[in-house]
Amino acid sequence: MRLWLALLLALVSSNCFAQADYAREQRWADEITPAIIVGDTVPLTLKDGRKFLGIHAPNAKARAGIVLVHGLGMHPDWSVVHPLRSQLAEQDYATLSVQMPVMGAGVPSEQYTPLFPEAAARIAVAVQYLRNKGHAKIVIVSHSYGARMTNVLLNQTDAPAITAWVSIGITGEYTSPATFKAPVLDLFGENDFPGVLELAAKRASAIRSVRGSAQIRVAGADHFFQGMDNELVRNVKLFLDRVTR
Repeated sequence: MRLWLALLLALVSSNCFAQADYAREQRWADEITPAIIVGDTVPLTLKDGRKFLGIHAPNAKARAGIVLVHGLGMHPDWSVVHPLRSQLAEQDYATLSVQMPVMGAGVPSEQYTPLFPEAAARIAVAVQYLRNKGHAKIVIVSHSYGARMTNVLLNQTDAPAITAWVSIGITGEYTSPATFKAPVLDLFGENDFPGVLELAAKRASAIRSVRGSAQIRVAGADHFFQGMDNELVRNVKLFLDRVTR
């Protein structure tokens, strides 16, 4: 009886722990919204009615719309996302950075798996938002664990059609790369996390058969491209200019 009780308590604890922290999302939104200079916040809505934050920077002459996906537990103006969404919006692209589901501070990445379906659904909603704005070409640019979430979406049979995917600092291998229908840029830093570096060769092999794909290791860069915003944006833009022409 004690064993069964212990197992039941562990299961309940696990299910409670693996929940999105929507209150934390709201705190992120309240914190970053007043500081946004490039773009405006927009409410995005899932099919179940739940709303989540987007930051949209339009460009009347945009050659494509870009959905930006941040990393683990953060917000849509964080780290590498900020220079990408703001600078690319001034360089021939419209950007939409979106809030991914988050959990409590300090929750390890392996606990995020139950949130993957909602994460994928949010990215799909963002793609449709840009499509509704008149962008025929849509690109997804995602960083770190956000790239893992994007990978989940692109593996789905009903994944929205996109023009390209820029995967920045994804840990490990790509899952089911045979489902990728658009060119992939696998971008990472020379001093990236071990989990990114160790399987770079396997990722390169996985996307080799996806026409137009490429892999770039940026000399001197770490996982967050600290102090190298311009080099990050330059590499992403060169790839986007090629695949969207």
